[in-house]
Amino acid sequence: MFDVRPVGNVIGWMILFLGVIMLLPLVLSIFAADGEWVAWVISSGLTSLVGTILILATFSKQITKFGTNNRQTFLFVFCIYVVIPFLGALPFIFGTPNLSLIDAYFETISGLTTTGATVLTNLEEMPKGILLWRGLLQWIGGILIIIIAMTILPWFRVSGMQFIMDRSYQKMQTVLPDATTNAKWVMVSYLIITLLCFLSYSSVGLSIFDSVIHSMTTVATGGYGNYDNSFTQLGVPAEYVAIIFMIAASLPFILYVESIRGSRTTMFKDSQVRFFLSIIAVIALVLIAWLMLVNGFDTEAAIRKALFNGVSILTGTGYVSADYNGWGAFPVVVFFFIGLIGGCVGSTSCSIKVFRYQLLLAAIIAQIKKIITPNAIINAKIGTRTISKEVLTSVILFFFMFMVTLVIMALLLSLTGLDFITAVSGSGAALANIGPGLGEIIGPNGNYQSLNQMAKVILSATMIIGRLEFLVVYVILSLKFWQS
Repeated sequence: MFDVRPVGNVIGWMILFLGVIMLLPLVLSIFAADGEWVAWVISSGLTSLVGTILILATFSKQITKFGTNNRQTFLFVFCIYVVIPFLGALPFIFGTPNLSLIDAYFETISGLTTTGATVLTNLEEMPKGILLWRGLLQWIGGILIIIIAMTILPWFRVSGMQFIMDRSYQKMQTVLPDATTNAKWVMVSYLIITLLCFLSYSSVGLSIFDSVIHSMTTVATGGYGNYDNSFTQLGVPAEYVAIIFMIAASLPFILYVESIRGSRTTMFKDSQVRFFLSIIAVIALVLIAWLMLVNGFDTEAAIRKALFNGVSILTGTGYVSADYNGWGAFPVVVFFFIGLIGGCVGSTSCSIKVFRYQLLLAAIIAQIKKIITPNAIINAKIGTRTISKEVLTSVILFFFMFMVTLVIMALLLSLTGLDFITAVSGSGAALANIGPGLGEIIGPNGNYQSLNQMAKVILSATMIIGRLEFLVVYVILSLKFWQS
């Protein structure tokens, strides 16, 4: 059995940090005089106590250094998204929502994975401390996945991450000395973009509190908001602000670091960024044409609604500003499939990610050329970089696992009594960490509250599997992983 103490020690410090962060909603609750401060004291106290006990229990002068083998790293990432949410769920249990353990865990997982699916209703009447906690969960989840994508997932050599992150990491190493500094500068860029988003929302008329929460959940591409009807009552200017920052948050944060360090043109020279922006342009044009020609929207409304809702679903943010179920069958189908695309790797966005489609497209083009000229030596390439067979195999395996998992989870959901649309779209929305699904129950005007408890357990597991890119979870669950 490998040494799990280093993992337990680091997780203990993270749990303790979570308990300290709970003091922010506690302070807000005291100032708001909403009577919820006791719940926050209990939640913060229990979380901090668990973290402290875990730190002390795993401390040893002979402890193995964390990260000495892949199994420690796999277990560490798994614990972040499976164990820590039990502590993050405490405010939802002890506070005004008074949720069951399963509902509270679902809400916390949805926040930490930046999925944005919710079981809460009447958000306008919720204590501000709870709304702040939801925003904090998503904001922390956003920076967490960037750092994991930069420093951990590429070195597992799975799902094709190594192809694009190896190059990006090497470029960062030319201007930054080590991984700690890399993470620091990514966090600085994350803070800057969040601040700019907050100032932008404030400038278009949102209250300070709404600006704080929506800036955190926009930059995290999470989608939690303060209102049941999401963005429909926040005004036209706020929709344009959200469009800009949802796109900004879906670009590689490594490139923001390079821009801060002096390389001003790097962002738009990146093939992944150009491909992503091209996808947005095509989706927007198709939806704008549909809304104007079929639904009779005027030009400005068509542009705004198409861009806002299209970008929101594409990036996995999950905000809605209209009931797109009423736009017709074609937009609904478009929204389902673009949710399976996602943003750029190294961003807060979710789903499959555009670079994997780039790799797959390059492989298809190379194969077509090979068929036309069978005697030629043709390699799949992106730009001047040749795509190795290892990377192509990883990407194909990722697509296969994504589709198989989607089908399996949809079948399991259907066994709990959900209808076809809810089961399939719920599986896709959870696996791609989008948030809203399709249909009357979990569509843009619904939420996940009315689903049965077993369905929520399945969806919670699906959100974790999707966020950790499948293999991390499946490796942990294998018996061989635990063998010495």
